[in-house]
Amino acid sequence: MDKQRMAGILFPVFSMRREGDLGIGDTTAVKQCLDWFAQHQVGFLQLLPINVTGADRSPYSAISSVALDPIYLDLEKIKGVEPAMLNKARASCGVARIAATVDYSTVWQVKLRVLRQAFKNNQNAKENASFGSFKKKHKSWLRHYCLYRWLIDEAGGLEDWSLWPEAFNSAGKAKRYEVRKKRKDRAEVLAAQDYYAWEQWHAFSQWESVRDHADKLGVKLMGDVPIGVSYASADVFFEPEWFHLDLFGGAPPETEFKADAFTTKWGQNWGVPVYRWDAIEKSDYRWWKRRIGELSSIFHQFRIDHILGFYRIYSFPWHPRRNPEFLPLSAEQAAKLTKGRLPSFSPREDDTMVHKAQNLLDGDKYIRAVVDAAGCAEVIGEDLGSVPDYVRPHLLELGVAGFKVCHWELDSRGIVIPVEEYPECSFACYSTHDMAPLKKLWEEARHDAQSGPDKRDAELKLKALSQFAGLPVQRRGKEYPAYSHKLKKAFLETLLSAGSRYAAIQINELVDSSVQINFPGTVGDQNWTYRVSWEFGSIPKTVQREMDKLQRLITKYDRGA
Repeated sequence: MDKQRMAGILFPVFSMRREGDLGIGDTTAVKQCLDWFAQHQVGFLQLLPINVTGADRSPYSAISSVALDPIYLDLEKIKGVEPAMLNKARASCGVARIAATVDYSTVWQVKLRVLRQAFKNNQNAKENASFGSFKKKHKSWLRHYCLYRWLIDEAGGLEDWSLWPEAFNSAGKAKRYEVRKKRKDRAEVLAAQDYYAWEQWHAFSQWESVRDHADKLGVKLMGDVPIGVSYASADVFFEPEWFHLDLFGGAPPETEFKADAFTTKWGQNWGVPVYRWDAIEKSDYRWWKRRIGELSSIFHQFRIDHILGFYRIYSFPWHPRRNPEFLPLSAEQAAKLTKGRLPSFSPREDDTMVHKAQNLLDGDKYIRAVVDAAGCAEVIGEDLGSVPDYVRPHLLELGVAGFKVCHWELDSRGIVIPVEEYPECSFACYSTHDMAPLKKLWEEARHDAQSGPDKRDAELKLKALSQFAGLPVQRRGKEYPAYSHKLKKAFLETLLSAGSRYAAIQINELVDSSVQINFPGTVGDQNWTYRVSWEFGSIPKTVQREMDKLQRLITKYDRGA
């Protein structure tokens, strides 16, 4: 029996607003979002990763494969947080509460002060049976995570363990250091680490409450599982046996991303250590099973980021902090600094039929382990980029829905593949968080098609989008009309009519925003900070009208929740 056809919206938690929030979306905002979705038959809420991040705030560079980001906690729901504390926190946030983008530094400093005070106000939490059960249930990762966070504090807030003092810059030394510190003040050390367990107790409790709310409404939560974890993470520090510490995963150079010179020349170096799959396999995939299993209490669906990396992954023999050093170098010059190694696919290229077969067999083992760990949850594979010819047939065989970015789906003649030909087991969309949303995509292509070095590519993009949506194909780029409600309706109608099981848009596409959520290969406040301008309790009529239009299309194409 075919699974239900669904429509969804990618709406990152940080982008949400509600009355009384502290400058960023939180778990209560997610519940309000789910209410809104349920009223309009939107079947799933697609989120970006919610794991705890480092200072760069990239959700794809987590410092734990399991721990949740406490920045999304609704402080009003935490025992020990008094009304006066919340009023003071809102005042301290200042303009950050109403700003167009997330001011992570201000928001987190304010929330952290409240959380620390609440922990002090609620010292009896240590005796709480639920807290004790949580620590016992999650001890396989929680103990190391709390110790890692305490070590970061001991290092003055420095996250990268390779730069820590000699006294605790390895797992063995760190544990001996902890013993010595406990001899001096055991209570202080235990309380400092217990705080981080307390944070996670509340984070899991609130997110599991979000899951319960979603279940009651019949709307599914789609979580995002990054291909890797940060080099500066509790996992890599305490469990280095699962990782190659001298190889960092990424993606090869692509013409689609032009915002960064390094990405254009060398590719994307994400700084996530490449897996030692041989060791993971010998452990019966213990690390991956824990990672997926711990999040199964929250999510109904899992989007596996860069699923291509399970077959082979583009790997850099240097840490991203050295990217500026390598940017101006030729391949020959770079090789002299890396003992002959250059960025390439690991463990092997797809350069021969034998290597392709080996990569396919590897991917089959590893992805099956993830699907098994997900249990009843649905698995979607983000398979964009340099895609080997064996990947998509294999994902279909496994029942893992791959992505269909509509204007990229071309036949051998360069003609857009009709939506009715999409396999049922697929995920149709126009963009991801790493791409321009629909309005920006169209308008940038119109601009570039007027003149300049990208004129030809822009004309082809406009042609593909028009063919896909059944719009007239123009002879010259300047003849294409400006983005409008009429064009948007054609794009959304065609998308939702696709044969794909899943069809999704981004929230910025619903509200006709040109703001892009992330620019690959770049670091800065332009990434991961987008917020909608309205609160769920007072959604503007213009936004409601767009949601009503979407609902009518959802009903028309039998995608209702």
